[in-house]
Amino acid sequence: MKDKPLRRSGIKVMAGLIALLGSLAYIMILAVFNGSLGFISAMGVTVLGAVGVAKALGENIAMSYGLIIGLAVGCGVLRGLLRYFEQYSNHFIAFKLLATLRDKIFKALRRLCPAKLESKKKGSIIAMITSDIETLEVFYAHTVSPICIAVLVSLAAAVFVGIVASPYLALVAVVGYLTIGIALPLISSKLLKRGGVEYRRSFSLFNAYFMDSIKGIKDIIYHNAGEERKKQVDRKSDELLDLAYGMKKNIVNASAVTELAVSLFIIISLFVGVVLYTQDMISIGAMIVAVVAIFGSFGPVIAISALPGNLTQTFASGDRVLDLIEEQPAVLPIENAKDMHFSSLEIKDLTFGYDKNIAVLKDIDMCARKGEIVGIVGESGCGKSTLLKLLLRFWQKDGGSIEYGGEDIEHINTRSLLKNVTMVSQSTYLFDDTVEENLRLAKPDATIEEMQDACKKASVHDLIMSLPNGYHSKVGLSGDNLSAGEKQRIGLARAFLSGSKLILLDEPTSNVDSINEGIILRSLAEHRKDNCIILVSHRLSTMAIADRVYTIKDGRIRESKN
Repeated sequence: MKDKPLRRSGIKVMAGLIALLGSLAYIMILAVFNGSLGFISAMGVTVLGAVGVAKALGENIAMSYGLIIGLAVGCGVLRGLLRYFEQYSNHFIAFKLLATLRDKIFKALRRLCPAKLESKKKGSIIAMITSDIETLEVFYAHTVSPICIAVLVSLAAAVFVGIVASPYLALVAVVGYLTIGIALPLISSKLLKRGGVEYRRSFSLFNAYFMDSIKGIKDIIYHNAGEERKKQVDRKSDELLDLAYGMKKNIVNASAVTELAVSLFIIISLFVGVVLYTQDMISIGAMIVAVVAIFGSFGPVIAISALPGNLTQTFASGDRVLDLIEEQPAVLPIENAKDMHFSSLEIKDLTFGYDKNIAVLKDIDMCARKGEIVGIVGESGCGKSTLLKLLLRFWQKDGGSIEYGGEDIEHINTRSLLKNVTMVSQSTYLFDDTVEENLRLAKPDATIEEMQDACKKASVHDLIMSLPNGYHSKVGLSGDNLSAGEKQRIGLARAFLSGSKLILLDEPTSNVDSINEGIILRSLAEHRKDNCIILVSHRLSTMAIADRVYTIKDGRIRESKN
């Protein structure tokens, strides 16, 4: 599925991001206040210089030269202090919100998982947590305040020029502010929008591809595919660089147009001021002070005109983050319903499809009881793994019923369901920690005796004790210190340790050798009494230990003799 283009307008993205400010809004207001006063103070330095020149030209100004110089120095000092507090406030908000956004994203992922991760776009999610969030820092620290400051400073400057000199000069200033601060940014934003969205999308995809390359480096080496993979990485990197170059080129062009517009309006202001002076509509001193004030007031609007280059990426990042936060989960957790104590499983007329118009499973009927091993076989992609995930309610079934002890899955508390039903996937993931801590994933408060008992059931205890530090041995990153079969047996030990009465095994022997397969199957056969085990495999040989076997083909299931 292709990534969606930016679906919100820039205004809606900004509104959504600003809404996340919450209780930090007062700090943003303080930042705007400090920033506005800071720019006015900066303008005050040059304006007071112009006042001194006007006084020297004979303008009737009550202030002494000493006072004018003192005020100019004071404005310079005040500008520095206010600038510091403005930047401190902006970055305080930015970094506070970055932490808040990451927290919101992780909460959203917890709400949306595990279905969300079925898309297999984990690289895109990592890019969102890292790069997209960092991009939003620009918005909070360098976008919201500058826009507000530009409005306030421009308004103050126009009023000042209108009072001190002439409404005509004030009108020229207002037209300049509107052109440079609104018209040009809107035009450049439209031109840069597509490039920014495409760049963020491509960056996210490149991140996912590169992460896959790192994770699969062993297989790449084993198959002598390093050179070809390198070419693909280089090609995708060059494409990304081309997009970045094109985007930067457009940003530079937009900046050049802005600088040209500023120069043009400065010339127009000077021309209008000279005309007004020659027509005896204003004095030479007033004209100098007003024109200098206009010169110095373009700083905030120039800052706005420079925003679209960054905002195109910011809006694309913000759109994806807001999408995730607002996304509804495939299933909602069930609370305040019934707890379950597994005794049997009954599936009747079950139908499901990831796309509502295309059914993956059709009219599925099967049963399983405590003490049984039930096998499910079928070709890859026939829906075996999907069926197991439906038993855990990772997805919402479209029709039919899944009943545990006569109670439909829709009426069972999610926490109770996951306590009674556990699944071991075909590739057990082990964290870069000790064997003991990896086992505690299934039961955090487990005693060492309980862990040893579970590992004995999974026929992995002796292997663990042969390691240098026994249960305190590190398994390495992704369990690289252990073989695939050893990892699967630890995964099975986790299932036994959890105490779940229904254990779902998704291709538990597909990645192991015949010796480990025999060990795993023997362990399952020996400890079936207290559990019900549903064993999924595409290997018919694996079904030798099953009491009953079901075959899935073309989305339908039938019981076959074992």
